[in-house]
Amino acid sequence: MTANDTASAFTSLYGHAPTGVWAAPGRVNLIGEHTDYNEGFVLPLALPHTVEAAVRPRTDGRLRVHSGQAPDGLTHDLAVGELTPRPGGGWVGYPAGVVWALRDAGHPVDGADIHLNSDVPTGAGLSSSAALECAVAFALNDVYELGLPATALARFAQRAENAFVGVPCGVLDQMASACCTEGHALHLDTRDLAQRQVPFDLASLGLRLLVVDTQVKHDLADGGYAERRAGCEAAAASLGLPALRDLSLDDLDTALAALPDATSRGLVRHIVTENDRVNRVVALLDSGQVRDVGPLLTESHASMRDDFVISCPELDLAVDTANAAGALGARMTGGGFGGSAIVLVEEDAVDPVSAAVHGAFAAAGHRPPRMFPAVPGPGARRLR
Repeated sequence: MTANDTASAFTSLYGHAPTGVWAAPGRVNLIGEHTDYNEGFVLPLALPHTVEAAVRPRTDGRLRVHSGQAPDGLTHDLAVGELTPRPGGGWVGYPAGVVWALRDAGHPVDGADIHLNSDVPTGAGLSSSAALECAVAFALNDVYELGLPATALARFAQRAENAFVGVPCGVLDQMASACCTEGHALHLDTRDLAQRQVPFDLASLGLRLLVVDTQVKHDLADGGYAERRAGCEAAAASLGLPALRDLSLDDLDTALAALPDATSRGLVRHIVTENDRVNRVVALLDSGQVRDVGPLLTESHASMRDDFVISCPELDLAVDTANAAGALGARMTGGGFGGSAIVLVEEDAVDPVSAAVHGAFAAAGHRPPRMFPAVPGPGARRLR
């Protein structure tokens, strides 16, 4: 996939050349899962996999959108003045939602022709939807000369997903796609969007971060994600806190004793300990103790499996097998209920760990996993 290919496909579809081509990446989250909508800390990095958007503005109030990966192969033609939130409306809701969010805030977006081309795996917990939203948001920002900074564009992309598509996600995915930089992980405080780029050059240390896409597809709009967000918000309210971010590790045991049920206690325990793990991982990276990050990844997975209850047999098998085969640590990444795991591994252990995971999936009768290295790439940008 190249920008020229995406531009050529646009020209073939619409009969004129695009104004430009923009790209936004998928992401893996090194650590900090479900902490974003609890106003906590996260540590994502951008993948080299991107959604590309070839775009040309229109002046007639029409939005035409086509995706090279959509099975229907149709170009959706919508009136921007009639866009309304449409949960469950399919993939076109993501770009349409960005247009709606910008217009709803008073920005002069009159329509566009858009062709999308993606190599971000869908349903793998790698934020293909956020990449799509951010590619379109960055393109519209440029072609309509809106002058919005990356953090604002990430917020509009999040609003598109929350209010238009109906997925109550936090801002992690959109901020990662918009603001990550090459060779770094993004240490983000999701309360005020304060951020710091943390150097993350594993290759120089003889290490690799592998992504294991279990190919178990999930849909965050199916209720599991929303239930956990609602549970976290209810628990914070019952504890008299603005958000679970405000509960310290020192006060955790007292808070847990005040909660009425095991489900709430599990949600709270995961969020508080996960925020602590994010900050401990950042401290280890800053001090050059990168190999010591591994056990914290595995600890995070156990917390998501046992306390937050968002893992699945395939993810557990990937993590357990990788660790048994010599990985430094592993965890599921993303919203859960399927998707991908990440594995921190010595360079010379990549092949045996990969072979062990493939063998375990075959023995269990699962679909073969897709495995590839995660190398931190740049965030959203214009390609041509």
